[in-house]
Amino acid sequence: MSTGAAIVVLLLLAVLAANLPWATERIAFVWPARGRGKREWIRLLEWGVMFVLIVLAGAGLEYRTQGELQSQGWEFWVIALCLFAVFAMPGFIYRHDLRRRLRRRRRRSSA
Repeated sequence: MSTGAAIVVLLLLAVLAANLPWATERIAFVWPARGRGKREWIRLLEWGVMFVLIVLAGAGLEYRTQGELQSQGWEFWVIALCLFAVFAMPGFIYRHDLRRRLRRRRRRSSA
């Protein structure tokens, strides 16, 4: 796999992984949540786990394409975390704002 293709695959995986915690009501994507659904701290914990998995996938792709891992400073990790947070915005907005507005609109149109 070329370096450009590896970057595209990693970015697509990152966008998907960043939005998954807000797209499902299952805890760890396996167990159904009890009561009113998944708590927000569980979603944030899942989001952090997904970040770690994407970092590991990125390290694997880097090692596979380059043959070695480059050392990264703290600035790289802060930027990577912020970029992952930006990737998560569509799922977050859908979960906390858009879904509620769509339900209201559906209720008004059916009444």
